[in-house]
Amino acid sequence: MSNAQVGTTGVLTRAWSWLPTTVDRRVRFIAWASFVCQVLLIGTGGAVRLTGSGLGCPTWPRCTTDSFVSTPEMGIHGAIEFGNRLLTFVLTLVVILAFLFVLRQRKVRRDFFWLTLLQGLSIPFQAVLGGITVLTGLNPYIVGAHFVVSIVLVGLTTTLLWRVHRGPRGHHAATPPGYARLVHVLAAVVGVTVVVGVLTTGSGPHAGDAATPRNGLDPAIMDHVHSWPAYATLALTVAVVAWTVAAGLPRRFPVALLAVELVQIAVGITQARTGLPPLLVGTHMVLAALLVAATTAVVLSLRNDQAPDEVEPIVEAAAVRA
Repeated sequence: MSNAQVGTTGVLTRAWSWLPTTVDRRVRFIAWASFVCQVLLIGTGGAVRLTGSGLGCPTWPRCTTDSFVSTPEMGIHGAIEFGNRLLTFVLTLVVILAFLFVLRQRKVRRDFFWLTLLQGLSIPFQAVLGGITVLTGLNPYIVGAHFVVSIVLVGLTTTLLWRVHRGPRGHHAATPPGYARLVHVLAAVVGVTVVVGVLTTGSGPHAGDAATPRNGLDPAIMDHVHSWPAYATLALTVAVVAWTVAAGLPRRFPVALLAVELVQIAVGITQARTGLPPLLVGTHMVLAALLVAATTAVVLSLRNDQAPDEVEPIVEAAAVRA
């Protein structure tokens, strides 16, 4: 073996030994970073749409024929669209680090492995979807699909955060069966609310600039249709919170979910009565991400989890054998 090969092997060995074998500060930080980046990406994606900047960078993957970055001539729309693309690169780095930080724990924490792998696979998928969005002239259904995938990833990163802080999925239910069924119905209605919200946005003035195609649905009707599952979500959440109080169940996440919904409904009513100001519409989109995160946490709370301190010695032993 040559000196160069020996040196390379040594570097790789040191890098491998540096990777975490338990849930330490690095793992917790990167889990939070992945969640925050996904929420921010929804915020910047909303800014692109609400300012009509979807074609601020008219080509993909370059911003212009000759440049990957926006140019002064492209103005604010180019800067907003490029900023959204730049955040995608930051997210890519975070996702890669998240995968590496759980790699040595893969034998006993397969949940970490799959959650971070799915995040990693979402990057090229979202990139291709973004390219299709540009190439199809901002087709509203493709744009909507882009948002739905981002919302799913918010749920995925929320699950990673939960597992990092609370350990692997438990084998036993932590709540009565009826309560669990109610929570699952709530989660399904939240999903319907998000999808109908996407269709509502795609039909109205904030689907993009005047030249951006709409989905052809009547925005006035869609506003009402969107409110139906939204109020059903609120009613179901109130029922869940009432059940947790009556049964003495942990109420932290159901109450947090209710708080997000109340703020979101207030924002939704205000934006409808004030002519849909872009800032409130963007706030509503970010709140949708937080709604999905809180709903995911409530669903995850239905089962007992293994405490992290019960799992980490097993992880360490497996890492030594690896």
